Amino acid sequence: MTYGTVTIRRRSTRPFMQLSVRRLTSTARLPVRATEHASCFDVYADMDGVIRPGERLLVKTGLSVAVPPGYEVQVRSRSGLALKQGVAVLNAPGTVDADYRGEVGVILINHGHDPFVFQRGDRVAQLGVYRVELCPAVEVEVLEETARGAGGFGHTGV
Repeated sequence: MTYGTVTIRRRSTRPFMQLSVRRLTSTARLPVRATEHASCFDVYADMDGVIRPGERLLVKTGLSVAVPPGYEVQVRSRSGLALKQGVAVLNAPGTVDADYRGEVGVILINHGHDPFVFQRGDRVAQLGVYRVELCPAVEVEVLEETARGAGGFGHTGV
C-alpha cells in the first residue's frame, strides 16, 4: 500500500482473521463498515423502540458472533447519536467475550432531552474487534511502588 510517499508492505505470518456472524432472525442486518478504513462495524437494531430521556433499554441486534480466542468485540457508541441525540452505549464499551454465543445486545441510554425513537434497521452502535491479553490474576503481599501511588479520581487536577 502507498500513502503519499510512504509504502507499507504487510508481511504477516498470522492467518487471516474473520468475525463469524450468525443471523438469529430473518430481519437482522449484518454488521457493515461504513468506510474502507473504518475500525468498527455499524450494528443495527432488530426491533422498534423508544427510549425516553433518562431511561435505558437493551436493544436487540438479532445477531450472534464467534470471536476468535485472544480477542473480544467491544460495543461502542456512535458519535453522531451521542452528539445529536444524547444517546450512548451505557456500559461503554460493552464486551462480547470469545466464548459467548448468545445474541449481541446493545444497552443504550438517552442522556438527551427528547425521546429517542428508533426502528428496526437503524444503526445504533459500533462493533470493534480487539486483541486482549489473557493472563492469570496472582495474589501478592505487596505491589511494586510507582510515583503515582494510590492517587486517582482527579488527583492531578480537574
